[in-house]
Amino acid sequence: MIESWWIVLTAAVVVGVLVYVAWPLKKTSRQVQFARARREFHRHREWLEAKFIRLAAARATEGSPRWDDCYFDDAVAYVRNRNTNELSAFVEVTVAVDDFPGSPTDVGGIVSNVRVGTAVFRYDRDRWETDGRAILNLSPAEAIRLYRNDLEMIDQELAGRT
Repeated sequence: MIESWWIVLTAAVVVGVLVYVAWPLKKTSRQVQFARARREFHRHREWLEAKFIRLAAARATEGSPRWDDCYFDDAVAYVRNRNTNELSAFVEVTVAVDDFPGSPTDVGGIVSNVRVGTAVFRYDRDRWETDGRAILNLSPAEAIRLYRNDLEMIDQELAGRT
């Protein structure tokens, strides 16, 4: 009986030491993965933006405002989904749309043809992807604040920083 107690205690100590040693390695591994993902985002950013515009235009429905142009901000906010650990990059976009009278943006006879939103890019299986979806009417900071229960800010690159 006493001998089996020592075996259990020894096993518990060994597991404790392994967890103590492995925990920082997990964090370091996540940091290395994020650094790689960040480099890949910058390497493929122009291609991703072009794909975003192409897919967003294809999503347009009849009767909805047509996107005339889309401008991407230089700043990038990196977030991680708290439930799935999926990494995403949020980039503010300014979209010029071809509105029509009576549309939801026709306020008092003044038609606004500019929309602000957040383009969403996802890091999936070691590569960045987009499905052309934007979080309209919210900047990246506002979107992160709105979805704070689901999203965790990892890092942010301000405009002009590489």
